[in-house]
Amino acid sequence: MKSDFSTPAAPLRGLGGPLRSSEPVRAAPAPSAAVVLLEEAADLLVVHLDFGAALQTCERALPSLANLDAGTSLEVKCSLCIVGIQALAEMNRWREVLSWVLQYYQVPEKLPPKVLELCVLLYSKMQEPGAMLEVVSAWLQDSDNQDLPEYRALAELHLQRVLLPLGCLSEAEELVVGSAGFSEEQRLDVLQAISKARQQQKHQRLGSEEAQKLNQEASPSSLPFLCKLSQLFHRIQEAIFSLYRLPIHD
Repeated sequence: MKSDFSTPAAPLRGLGGPLRSSEPVRAAPAPSAAVVLLEEAADLLVVHLDFGAALQTCERALPSLANLDAGTSLEVKCSLCIVGIQALAEMNRWREVLSWVLQYYQVPEKLPPKVLELCVLLYSKMQEPGAMLEVVSAWLQDSDNQDLPEYRALAELHLQRVLLPLGCLSEAEELVVGSAGFSEEQRLDVLQAISKARQQQKHQRLGSEEAQKLNQEASPSSLPFLCKLSQLFHRIQEAIFSLYRLPIHD
């Protein structure tokens, strides 16, 4: 997983418009430490493939976001977390991703959509969608998040990658019916898929119960049967011993 964090440089302009040759050139403001570390972390991840160093660089940069304005701080923080997630995944430490991210955002509702999406895709790919169940549900239920343009895409992702694979059909139905992010056509398609999944669950449950019943009927687990079996065993033993006691005639 590679990400491009480069941004085009803005043209230099004076306060009164484009600079003329006689005007002194104002030096661009030096980038903050967090931005410099973000670029370094991305370079370590993508170019040098030094995933451990990339992760450490992100962890050095995240505490230094206080010097940035609010908008820039949120953007840089999100980018640092994306690089950190990718580094952890590359080192096969993907199980640590969710706890690592939450230490910087404290609660699931505050996770940026891009970070949440990446986490869902990662845990789904590793066949552990259950790790994201409560996190995404909490994020989707937050009223502030419901106004975000990414809400609909994340609701669909949660449905397809978490709820349906886990068999959480009631939760899936509740999400589709109660969310304004789905069109009527999408809602009908999903409800049909949920109905089909319910039928499959029912058949599987009935098949399992029938197999269990047959096993119980076939197994000699009743006490009377065991008693009869024990008596028969003793009779066989007595018969064998009596054969040994018989005189042998030439």
